[in-house]
Amino acid sequence: MQREKRSREFYALAIFFVLFVLFLYGPLSAILILSFQGPNGGLTFPLNGVSLRWFANLFETQAVGDFGGSFRRSLMLGLMVMATTVVVSLLAGLAFRRRFIGATALFYLAVASLVVPSIIISLGIGVLFQQAGLPPAWYSSAFGAHLTWTLPFGVLIMFAVFNRFSPVFEEAARDLGASSWQAFRHVLLPIIAPSLIGVGLFGFTLSYDEFARTLMAAGTYNTLPLEIYAMTTNVTTPVLYALGTVTTAFSFLVIAGTLFLIVRLNRRRLKA
Repeated sequence: MQREKRSREFYALAIFFVLFVLFLYGPLSAILILSFQGPNGGLTFPLNGVSLRWFANLFETQAVGDFGGSFRRSLMLGLMVMATTVVVSLLAGLAFRRRFIGATALFYLAVASLVVPSIIISLGIGVLFQQAGLPPAWYSSAFGAHLTWTLPFGVLIMFAVFNRFSPVFEEAARDLGASSWQAFRHVLLPIIAPSLIGVGLFGFTLSYDEFARTLMAAGTYNTLPLEIYAMTTNVTTPVLYALGTVTTAFSFLVIAGTLFLIVRLNRRRLKA
């Protein structure tokens, strides 16, 4: 049997894909390797020994920087933003299923923050809080700044979900005697649950590593991206590489857990 001959376009795309993968995962691989630098090692290749010294240093008191505190703040902020994004995006998607006066203007107002430079939004929110006599903080002003970034994406995703959702399922549930709440709880919500999980994951990841919209709105205490930036401008040690490895592993763990949850929900829905 004669093998099909590959075209030049195939090889061009294959080379582009390989370069893209190298560009994407090459820096992560370098950080992973350098995080195992020896106790007396520096920041460059070759490694001066191999050890777990810098991972242990993450849990010690730092001469400069507070990794533990900044990580907890970023984690809590990300969870707050995730929960709010899921709830508001779901409510917005439900509301826009029906036409109402001002829907178009409200839609463009909701997504307008995507085209405004992030640093301008951060500066504006920080100045607004100061003028109001409220100290900027990661749990208030930075929380609002992050929502201006995550909510438009969540709303757009839910619009796409409901645009493809057929109301026949809800109508059948109501014909069988279900109330509006029961139709939502037992029919609509299980079907869109994987999409809601995706919106939550998207909101969390956008918030967890957001720098520009946090810079002027975080107040006294830094989030993790701000703390890392401050460390790179002051004292840089291999502990930053160890921190990068840990946060990357944490991100992959969150993604894997989310995918596992989506698969479980889909299996339960198919069985039902």
